[in-house]
Amino acid sequence: MFYRPEDGHGLPYNPFSAIVAPRPIGWISTRGADGRENLAPYSFFNAVAYTPPQVIFSSTSTKPDRDGTKDSVANIRQTGVFCCNIVSLALKEQMNESSGPWPREVDEFKHTGLERAGCETVACSRVAAAPASLECRMTQIVELAGESNLMVIGTVTGIHIDDSCLVDGRFDVLSFNPVSRLGYRDFAAVTELFTMSRPGE
Repeated sequence: MFYRPEDGHGLPYNPFSAIVAPRPIGWISTRGADGRENLAPYSFFNAVAYTPPQVIFSSTSTKPDRDGTKDSVANIRQTGVFCCNIVSLALKEQMNESSGPWPREVDEFKHTGLERAGCETVACSRVAAAPASLECRMTQIVELAGESNLMVIGTVTGIHIDDSCLVDGRFDVLSFNPVSRLGYRDFAAVTELFTMSRPGE
């Protein structure tokens, strides 16, 4: 089949939601200028540079109690900082629960029963049980084509790693089975891996 997105696909579910998969999940924690904290997962998320290390995530919808966006971006606009927490298989239920359309007054750490820990280089909390967390300083918020599509770019200013995830000097994903988004209501966890060398290495 072939379709032009502007003409529609004619299917009961949007295939674009599942074609680019698996997608890592950035579990974004923020704190607003009023001190309220927020935690929400975003599957339009990735690392995009090594030096300096940089990440992006995109928010693609709105809440009625925010100005054309959601809590995460609204908080980052106010403070300029955020933290990306990596989702392990053991945390999948709390991650999913934190994705609900909760009012801005709801603290997702409390709502999901997650322990918070302080960040070292930015003023917000992180998920204490996450296998890794990336403290970030926002460098740009880019308005993308379409309504309410906002991309946040951040430079990583601090990295937390659970020591149990370090095996022989490497960050071992099989020690915690990272969760990814496949589209629709489907997710996956990394439970096996294979190694290949690049040509010339």
